[in-house]
Amino acid sequence: QVQLVESGGGLVQPGGSLRLSCAASGSIFSIMTMGWYRQAPGQQRDLVASITSEESTNYADSAKGRFAISRDNAKNTVYLQMNSLKPEDTAVYYCNALARSTRWSPPREFWGQGTQVTVSS
Repeated sequence: QVQLVESGGGLVQPGGSLRLSCAASGSIFSIMTMGWYRQAPGQQRDLVASITSEESTNYADSAKGRFAISRDNAKNTVYLQMNSLKPEDTAVYYCNALARSTRWSPPREFWGQGTQVTVSS
C-alpha cells in the first residue's frame, strides 16, 4: 500500500500564496503520475494539476498561470505552488498518485486525506 500525506494548507488572504506538499510512503515500487485535486462544498472533485514521472505537466484552466506543480522523485514528493489565490480557490485539496506497490502489482490510484485551503480576507 501507498500512503499519501499532504501538508501546507491553511488560511490565506486573496492574492496570497501557499505551497502544498504531498509525501508518498509505504510499499512503493514506482509512482507514475502524481497530482492535486480539489473539492469545494457541494461540488465534485476536480483535477487541479498533474505531473508524470517524466515531469510532463497538465493544468486545469483555472490553475494555468497561477499554480505550478513539481515533484522530487527521490523523495516521492509532489508540490503545488499556488500564487494569486482567489476566494474561489477555497476547497479541500487532495493528493493523488498512480503507483505500483510491487513489480508485479497493477497500477492503482491512491489518495491522501486532504488539506483545507481557505482564501478569505
